Amino acid sequence: MLIGELGRRTGVNTHQLRYYEAQGLLEADRGANGYREYDESAVLRVKQIRHLLGAGLSSEDIAYLLPCAVGEAPELPGCPELLAAMRARLRRLDEQMEQLARSRAALATYVDTAERMGAENYPPFDGSDQEPVPA
Repeated sequence: MLIGELGRRTGVNTHQLRYYEAQGLLEADRGANGYREYDESAVLRVKQIRHLLGAGLSSEDIAYLLPCAVGEAPELPGCPELLAAMRARLRRLDEQMEQLARSRAALATYVDTAERMGAENYPPFDGSDQEPVPA
């Protein structure tokens, strides 16, 4: 099947499918016309990739895990190497969540302090001459 068909069957746009291929997550043959041609197993592979991306894994993590993946969800065997990779990613996610919680707490403190100080000490603010606060 061509890349457009694979995209339709998986709900993934062709740009993403090309990215998966560039990352070594998906393989395609080339037809005589140079077009990518995928076999039926590519549908399952793309679904596995989407599930693993949804779990917060990087394309590098997924490339490591995919050869062992079974089924659409996918299921991964509990071999020591795979468990070590997934635990490492879980630790990184926990660290990011802790940093976000600290940032949120600090910002909430600033908001609370500003609200307690009251607006009566400041001229009216319409925001028209201010730069937006970066996100």
